[in-house]
Amino acid sequence: MLSPSLEDYLEEIYRFSAELGFIRITDVANKLNVSLPSVNKAVKILASKGYLEYIPYKNIALTEKGAKLGKYLVERNHMIQNFLEVIGSKADKEEEAEAIEHYLSKETVHAMTMVVKFFEKNPGIQKMLTRFQRENKENSQFSQYDI
Repeated sequence: MLSPSLEDYLEEIYRFSAELGFIRITDVANKLNVSLPSVNKAVKILASKGYLEYIPYKNIALTEKGAKLGKYLVERNHMIQNFLEVIGSKADKEEEAEAIEHYLSKETVHAMTMVVKFFEKNPGIQKMLTRFQRENKENSQFSQYDI
């Protein structure tokens, strides 16, 4: 099990690998807005756990294990953003997904995926939800909190 921080590193490394075909420490540092030593430390840990192949001062490569988990992390993030869209959240989807993705069990991610797929196959029901939300906007138990 990886920490949320290491998951973030692996997720971005996977994205760079998929987009560019190679991964550089400087690219990861710039994307995550962290220092080069922080990325180096994370890369060494991920390599020691079998997710990466890393030779200092060279590009980073994903192992099969790293690619598999990286793909899952990217897909989980995308699915959470889709879920937030489907339920009508007005929050910044990227920020919200990033805030919650590391704390969900695989079972919850699966359940959320099923909700998204259900609404995709039943757009009329999603429209009913949207209408219900619009009509009951002020009746939410949380609408009373101005925080």
